[in-house]
Amino acid sequence: MASTNFVDYVKTFCRSGAGGGGSAHLHRDKLTMKGGPDGGDGGRGGHIIIRGNHNFWTLIHLKYKRHVYAGDGCFGSEDRSTGADGEDVIIEVPLGTVARDAETGETLCEITKNGETKILVKGGRGGQGNWHFKSSTNQTPRFAQPGEPRIESTIIMELKVLADVGLVGFPNAGKSTLLSVVSAAKPEIANYPFTTLVPNLGIVSYRDDRSFVMADIPGIIEGAHLGKGLGVRFLRHIERNSILLFLVPSDSKDIHAEYNILLNELKQYNPELLDKKRILAVSKCDYADEELIDEMRNDLPDIPCVFISSVAQTGITELKDTLWKAINEE
Repeated sequence: MASTNFVDYVKTFCRSGAGGGGSAHLHRDKLTMKGGPDGGDGGRGGHIIIRGNHNFWTLIHLKYKRHVYAGDGCFGSEDRSTGADGEDVIIEVPLGTVARDAETGETLCEITKNGETKILVKGGRGGQGNWHFKSSTNQTPRFAQPGEPRIESTIIMELKVLADVGLVGFPNAGKSTLLSVVSAAKPEIANYPFTTLVPNLGIVSYRDDRSFVMADIPGIIEGAHLGKGLGVRFLRHIERNSILLFLVPSDSKDIHAEYNILLNELKQYNPELLDKKRILAVSKCDYADEELIDEMRNDLPDIPCVFISSVAQTGITELKDTLWKAINEE
């Protein structure tokens, strides 16, 4: 997934369709000069609908679609004929998309399943025809109900990447290198911080043709929940991952302290993230011997830990086994 093609935030102006007005027609034919009311109802205005589609991975197809208009309902006609409904507009989005009202900030819906549909903006109801209003005291009503007006709303759509495993770590911790080794993903890799500016997804092959999805999230720095670095723009992608894989390089001054900083940033952003399963991978163990690894084990957090080297591809099989076990645990 090219970084320039990854769009996870769009703002769209949506306008539903107006309902068609009811008809005030009075029945007439060659045998009837003064018939009763037979005006039909107006059609419903078109809805703006959001639908999940697992073939989409980004919101780029909506980047330049700034306005979405649904069709108006048609007017009712004689013989109690109901007007046609306005044409609905369906917005296809990737799984993990959250829609919010831009003015109030209210979350309207979250799309997590393929084919799942939600109405973002309802179309106006059609008005009732005059035959609904006839009574013993008014047998020929010459009025009908107008249709409801259009509804206008500005909708913000945000993508939260869906994955089984999310990589969490400081910039340049080796997350992109790990993803490139365990999957066919080709993220940008370089020896400087913030190489990854957008999330990258990779499908990790496991034993017996099984697989799981891993997401490389842009690096977090201390104060990210306040907007520092790449800020909360990418922290939201971590919310959709089942397992959090923390990556801390072996040359870190204090592995436990670095892990706690990362954990605190997640807690400050969303305390519910602490309920997710956590695994620690100590990366860049190319030259670490057993004696050094044993020494590092004495000061590690109380969670499953694996020592790996993406370059030398050591510990990768053990890491996959640990992740697969965690994903499938009850």
